[in-house]
Amino acid sequence: MRTDTIRAAAVQIAPDLSGRAGTIERVLNAIAEAADKGAQFIVFPETFVPYYPYFSFVLPPVQQGAPHLDLMQEAVVVPSPATQAVADACAKRGVVVVLGVNERDHGSLYNAQLIFDADGTIALKRRKITPTYHERMVWGQGDGSGLKVVETKVGRVGALACWEHYNPLARYALMTQNEEIHAGQYPGSLVGDIFRDQIEVTMRHHALESGCFVVNATGWLSEEQIAQIHPDQNLQKAMRSGCMTCIISPEGRHLAEPLTSGEGILIADLDMKLIAKRKRMMDSVGHYARPELLSLNHDTREASTRHVTEAANEPQETCQDA
Repeated sequence: MRTDTIRAAAVQIAPDLSGRAGTIERVLNAIAEAADKGAQFIVFPETFVPYYPYFSFVLPPVQQGAPHLDLMQEAVVVPSPATQAVADACAKRGVVVVLGVNERDHGSLYNAQLIFDADGTIALKRRKITPTYHERMVWGQGDGSGLKVVETKVGRVGALACWEHYNPLARYALMTQNEEIHAGQYPGSLVGDIFRDQIEVTMRHHALESGCFVVNATGWLSEEQIAQIHPDQNLQKAMRSGCMTCIISPEGRHLAEPLTSGEGILIADLDMKLIAKRKRMMDSVGHYARPELLSLNHDTREASTRHVTEAANEPQETCQDA
């Protein structure tokens, strides 16, 4: 039974809408600030680098070409100098970081989550399995290989992005791997108060059902940034509120007052003994499961557009003297 305490941080800050370099600088500054407060585990918002594609929520497809190309230009290649800068910061401060990025893989973009271990290695790169609604104009799909819990310095960590939390089988895939700390990531500054309320319900439910801690980060936009994305004041309403940066215990309780507006870093201590306390009563993948009735088929193969079949070696004919 785990008896240690882990200090966690959930970061709610605005990206630099001008591009990757400025947002990476904000990430590095936030890592330093959270580490100075004793944080060992730090979570950033969904596709925070360079920024979430808010344009896709308020622009019709015919007008998305230029901002989509801008996003591709500023997106993150994994690995690259951008990821190395974060890795170096993790190693320097001995912290585990979950960072959301727009990943560029040649001609495609993906909603990717990177888990950096405390030695700077990338313990996991996964892609959101199904982009949501407007996001399908921007990102490709991930696959089952990323539905993985990884061992880190702070424990067994898993991650999902935004509405992936509405896919119960995706969440169950992580539960079956005995997730101890779950990183949730949402864009923030989107949809309105109803989104904020829905995020809270979803994060608290996952903590209860999985018997793990949830550290969830949502992003933030300033009024100037909202106006920069779209000048129409009616459409600007769709880019306000919707923030619920929170840290939840396995008993479904907030461990700190959640951040629902403005920038800030939420800090809370995770008493790992609470995992056993919760699972003693209800272990959804153990004594409370009924695998002979209900079970999950999880295909962990990486999806590929190229499958190579090597030519078989044909036997060579030899000439022999009569």
